[in-house]
Amino acid sequence: QVQLVESGGGSVPSGGSLRLSCLVSGYTYLPYYMGWFRQAPGKEREGVAALDRDGGVVYADSVKDRFTISQDNAKNTTYLQMNSLKPEDTAMYYCAAHTRFIPRQKQLGPNEYDRWGQGTQVTVSS
Repeated sequence: QVQLVESGGGSVPSGGSLRLSCLVSGYTYLPYYMGWFRQAPGKEREGVAALDRDGGVVYADSVKDRFTISQDNAKNTTYLQMNSLKPEDTAMYYCAAHTRFIPRQKQLGPNEYDRWGQGTQVTVSS
């Protein structure tokens, strides 16, 4: 049974940092694509960062130079390091996985991913 379990969320002041983790299990082979998404109350889910198994990464403009996605294959875990957090980063953060090809221009699209975690809340106070 495929499972994605996020952890690492919390409450931090503006300018603070958090590292989110997503532990993946149940796959024979690690998914080719892993993504981090977020959804704030009243807003649509949006892509934050995505990574493919070859090391290619893509970021949303709003988080470039502040967030870093990475993966530890030995631990079956994908990370999202978030620095210089802003109040507008407040949201529920989800990790997602997909095993088939996704064009680069669609890798931040939530509809491209078929497996999701339950989410972890990130709150940034001003």
